[in-house]
Amino acid sequence: MVDLIFEVVQEGDGGFVAECLTEPIVTQGDDWVSLREAVTDAVKGYFFDAPESMPKALRYC
Repeated sequence: MVDLIFEVVQEGDGGFVAECLTEPIVTQGDDWVSLREAVTDAVKGYFFDAPESMPKALRYC
């Protein structure tokens, strides 16, 4: 897998939600920095049993 693309939406309370467009990965964060950390953690957790399948890059739109 080359990369994963996450659609990011800002919630009414100011927080952010990121949903992967190709894998069932969804996470949230209070701000942009915490969202990126949460996405990284979620991706590592999703691919924990297949690290060779870990994407090369994470993209946000």
